[in-house]
Amino acid sequence: MNRRIPVMALASIAVLAGVSGCAAEPEVAPTSTPTPTASAPDPASTPEPVETEPVEAPGAEPTCETILAPSTTAMFAEQGWTFEQQEFRIGEDIVADGFECVWGDYTVPSDHVQVFGWAPMDAAASTSAQQKLLSQGWLRADADGHLYITEDPDYAFAVDEDGYGMTYEFGDGWVTLADTRQGLLLIQRP
Repeated sequence: MNRRIPVMALASIAVLAGVSGCAAEPEVAPTSTPTPTASAPDPASTPEPVETEPVEAPGAEPTCETILAPSTTAMFAEQGWTFEQQEFRIGEDIVADGFECVWGDYTVPSDHVQVFGWAPMDAAASTSAQQKLLSQGWLRADADGHLYITEDPDYAFAVDEDGYGMTYEFGDGWVTLADTRQGLLLIQRP
């Protein structure tokens, strides 16, 4: 969902309200008002500055439903798809506090599914995971400031229109996974 449209609409309303407030006022003859003399503020009426802690907006706990846009989960629901949550894996290694979501229609036998995953990951673990994948024949693809490690398309079960199959995206403190690189665009990182 494009959140810029509502912001632009509010900005337009604010501009219009400001412009309407600039209408010409009838001229009024200036009057003389005595200038008050400066006096020291009354200490009893001056508020003391109070330190406040920054308020953080509570984020949604990362789950199979919250890492995807509501429109995506609604589309899956309309198709009768549900998900099975699994451990987030990079090869044989399980990434703590991460999860993979396999979305599909589990009422019928089928291999037609979509996979999305997210996990927190520090820099050292990220470097190690990338090296491990590359040593197993996965390919590195850097694009638009993003670091992807993708399976060799010759061995991929399915590929997107750009030829990418199962792909990990590594970022600062996190890693995501989708069954295609284009699928990573659907993930909203917590």
